[in-house]
Amino acid sequence: MSTLTLTDVTVSRGAGPVIRDVSLTVESGTITALVGPNGAGKTSLLEAISGVVEASSGTIAVDGEPLGKLSRVRRSRRGIVHIEQGRAVFPSLTVVENVRLASGTAARAEEAIALFPELEKRRDSAAGLLSGGEQQMVVLARAFAAEPKFLLIDEMSLGLAPVVFTRLLPMVQRFAENGVGVLLVEQFTNLALSVAGQALVFSSGRVTFQGSAAELAASPELLHTAYLGGAASA
Repeated sequence: MSTLTLTDVTVSRGAGPVIRDVSLTVESGTITALVGPNGAGKTSLLEAISGVVEASSGTIAVDGEPLGKLSRVRRSRRGIVHIEQGRAVFPSLTVVENVRLASGTAARAEEAIALFPELEKRRDSAAGLLSGGEQQMVVLARAFAAEPKFLLIDEMSLGLAPVVFTRLLPMVQRFAENGVGVLLVEQFTNLALSVAGQALVFSSGRVTFQGSAAELAASPELLHTAYLGGAASA
């Protein structure tokens, strides 16, 4: 079993910290939902893990080995795959070509595409011609082809109708079933909590709740208090 561990991680941008003293552990085969109001620091946390930005202090480690100042490329080689906000496809490349960019073998790319019947039908189409939901499927297929240990997903639903996002959630669960540890940042809080085992609520750069996703989903009052920045614990 692999573990991604953050200990007292602080991330600063501009005038000061946007994330303060965050500690969490993500194990392989689990989904952790990171929820909270806009501007709370969720995206910055994912970026610190994947190496887009550098943590000001604290430790980020995979299987007990600190990532330190490793570049984003070297972190990806350690199994950290980051799906950033927006649908980052190569619009002039076909679906197959997009997915093969992340795959070590053609067979793995084909396995990834086969997970999405919609993509099978559009495999030779330029990705830029696909719908928003189909483009997000390409992004997920590409992530699957990369064989991650840990997958960081930032606002997968951005620009999508809730019904479309709901169709994509089973793939997030599929990653976990295949042993991937998933960190899911999502604006549709209840949908994110419905597939997660544990949850963290961020408010003003701090964790105001850390515990069971089911407990948080079942208690609107607890969720409301955590969103407002009140300390809450499982």
